[in-house]
Amino acid sequence: MIDQLKKFTDSTNFTNALKVTIAAVIPVLVFSYYGDFHIGFKIAIGAFLTYPSDIPSNLKHKINGVFVAALMVAGANLLVNILNPYSWIFYPFLALLLFFLSMISVYGQRATMVSFSALLSIAFSFSHLKTGTEMIENTGLILLGGLFYLVVSLIFHYIQPYRFLELKISECIKLTSKYLKLRADLWDIDASRAEIIEKQLNLQVQINEIHEVLTEIIIRNHSSSGSSNQNRKMLIVFISLLEIQELALSTSFDHSKLQAKFHDHPKVLATYQNLAYNLAASLKKLSKSLENKTKYVSKHALFQDLEALENGILLYEKEFTDEDASEGVLMLTNMRHYAEKQIEKIKVLERAFTLAVNPQDLKGKEKDLEKFLVPQYYPFSTLKENLSFSSTIFRHSLRLTTTILIGFLVGEILNFQNVYWILITIVVIMRPGYGLTKSRSFERIFGTVLGGLIAFGIISVLHDSVIISIFAILSMLLGFSFTQINYKIGATFVTMYVVFIYGMITPNVQDVIQFRIIDTFVGASLAFMSNYFLWPSWEFLNIRLFLEKSINANRNYLKEISIFYNTKGEVTTSYRLKRKQAFIEIGNLMTSFQRMSQEPKSKQRQLPLVYKLVEMNHTLLSASASLGTYVQTHQTTKASEAFNVVVDKVIRNLDYAAEVLRSNEDTSISNFNKKEDLELHFSKLKNIRANELKENPAIDEAEFQSKMQEAQLVIEQLIWLTSISEKIIRDTEKLEKNQLTSGFPMPKTPFWTKNPAT
Repeated sequence: MIDQLKKFTDSTNFTNALKVTIAAVIPVLVFSYYGDFHIGFKIAIGAFLTYPSDIPSNLKHKINGVFVAALMVAGANLLVNILNPYSWIFYPFLALLLFFLSMISVYGQRATMVSFSALLSIAFSFSHLKTGTEMIENTGLILLGGLFYLVVSLIFHYIQPYRFLELKISECIKLTSKYLKLRADLWDIDASRAEIIEKQLNLQVQINEIHEVLTEIIIRNHSSSGSSNQNRKMLIVFISLLEIQELALSTSFDHSKLQAKFHDHPKVLATYQNLAYNLAASLKKLSKSLENKTKYVSKHALFQDLEALENGILLYEKEFTDEDASEGVLMLTNMRHYAEKQIEKIKVLERAFTLAVNPQDLKGKEKDLEKFLVPQYYPFSTLKENLSFSSTIFRHSLRLTTTILIGFLVGEILNFQNVYWILITIVVIMRPGYGLTKSRSFERIFGTVLGGLIAFGIISVLHDSVIISIFAILSMLLGFSFTQINYKIGATFVTMYVVFIYGMITPNVQDVIQFRIIDTFVGASLAFMSNYFLWPSWEFLNIRLFLEKSINANRNYLKEISIFYNTKGEVTTSYRLKRKQAFIEIGNLMTSFQRMSQEPKSKQRQLPLVYKLVEMNHTLLSASASLGTYVQTHQTTKASEAFNVVVDKVIRNLDYAAEVLRSNEDTSISNFNKKEDLELHFSKLKNIRANELKENPAIDEAEFQSKMQEAQLVIEQLIWLTSISEKIIRDTEKLEKNQLTSGFPMPKTPFWTKNPAT
């Protein structure tokens, strides 16, 4: 229990909640002491509204982002107060302001959070409209609160400058460990492979998200702060995690074939699975050590596990001497090679946390790191390009603006006491996707009712303002802590906080609870209905776009692998960028599928077929990564003409599949001939490779056997890639024939998009 509490209080969510709680509570306590509670409360509102913009990034972007958010929060409040008396201009201006603030989300996650803060500020403005000097004073206090929050955030940063990064690295190691464990689970004879693959895809989404955060912080810090020991350590750890993840994805075995082949010799597979589990367990222990700030001590003897696997392979080779055994030995050798590479990467991680980092460890890995960052610029053209119904952000902005105006009119016409609570509920709940809006609507209503009842019960028993103040502070802290973890619990504590505050300043707290529940219900209902009826962005409208992007990313990655195989040398920046993009796009595709599965059944068009395509794209990426990793980690011969012919065939298949998804016409758009024969059939590839090698008289028998092993492994991957690409063609054509998005414009997504679920 104590360990769990310690873990919770050391988490990023709790730290962020502590920052905003301190920034909001200190002004209230100080000014209440001098009898000016309302001044402190307005400063606290400014801190509360600015807080969402404080997202993970390097220090420079943190300061700029929070400062701009504070200005926009104060500016939005001032504009509403200035123009409110002039209704003939106020309502058109309000609509334009709401729409503009919603549209700036096209510029990325930070812009989205700044937009959210400004929209919340507009909603709060209607709680107490001001005029004259009082209006200026109110705006100034809100701005002061935002700046005070920035100061508090910077203090936290300088107290523990690397703690946030350490926790994120720890989380990344933990997720990677789970991924490796799932790979090991596949070796169980009765394993549900479909279920495990789905878990892997879901985990890939989470890993992609955290990789993006770490890329932004580590690489920008490394570029701006120089190569300090801590920067080098974090960079080495991050690069090693990327390599471990790629290795895990790239080594995809045909488990059914292996289980059948080694049915009479299961011990060798069990030995490998034990090693695979220990790889995952080592990462998990390393994650816990970093999270708990304890000295890391290696628990698992990975090299002994590897030796046990090698002995198992030797035993199998001695026991089975027929020609068929050579294929089994080759499979087992490939598995051993994978495990050996993973152990090397894990040992690099262990050394990074136990020894001083040598600058030479990064030699060759720092090249062109800045190219992996998302450009930080905000061209007007991006906003202009999204001003159409084909843009998801445009639809959401129009929907959100309309819903807020409807909520405002409903509150005014029905004479609601606190109209701004309706508006706040709409801003907080509404998301571009139907599924998230729906779940948040129900969770917020549940949390509001439960929190109101609990807080009312406490106030009914306790009447001491000091004790109620303590409960309010704790509720605020826990509310912000749980909002990202469990929105239902977070909404419960936030409601308790609001009730406690009103319990101290008004005698009719039961009315406050009643009105808040009603307002929340109205706001949530409007948000839910608007997402269904007002220019909805159903995911079946977007899924083809994400499929096309994933196929193209896989195609580009495979092309880079082919270039590398033909030219050799060092892995290029272009190769690594294409690999990164392929990983990102498969995560985006899975996220899109997840959103689609949360929508009404009538909108889940061809859901099983869509998931099949998601799975095949993941398999295609895995097969490509297998080929790329093998070429990087072995002394390979020059790529044969046969190899290039087959790779070109796969690339043409993927080009055609992408064209099918891109076209709104009949699939005859292409002159592509699916029945086109390969110039070199797979049944002849091995003999062709053998002839190519025999033409070199300098090669000895041992080297010849090694090259033939290379040929066999490469050919197996090529066969797999060709088969997958042909299946993707077949299923994309099915998708087109079923007119998944027939009659609808293709949506646009912003250039910066990495995870559209944000």
